[in-house]
Amino acid sequence: MASRLLTPTMRAFRHTAITSPLQLSRTFRSSSRLLDTVVATPARKPVGAFRGGIFGFLLGSTLAGAGTYYYILEEYKVSNELLTEDIYALQAAVQKIHTYVTSLEEKVDAMEKKKR
Repeated sequence: MASRLLTPTMRAFRHTAITSPLQLSRTFRSSSRLLDTVVATPARKPVGAFRGGIFGFLLGSTLAGAGTYYYILEEYKVSNELLTEDIYALQAAVQKIHTYVTSLEEKVDAMEKKKR
């Protein structure tokens, strides 16, 4: 097929021999034979299984890591709030015990003063 395109046909010789020098301007025409030719496009390099596997692994690992990070961050916030509440409850209990012990010490001192 390529050899046909490179060798001129008899029609082309006849056409150039008959035309006058005033009609030498080129017109854009194509024959049915030229329209049937298929132009080879450069083949795209397909994404290989190795590159696709690496990309999928990295994408999956990133998404799983991000999901795990936000899950752990949320659990950390919840546990931190519970721990803070427990600390405040312990602080209130210690304060109550401190006031109770202080009142007992005052009562003991008052009893000792009465005994003297």
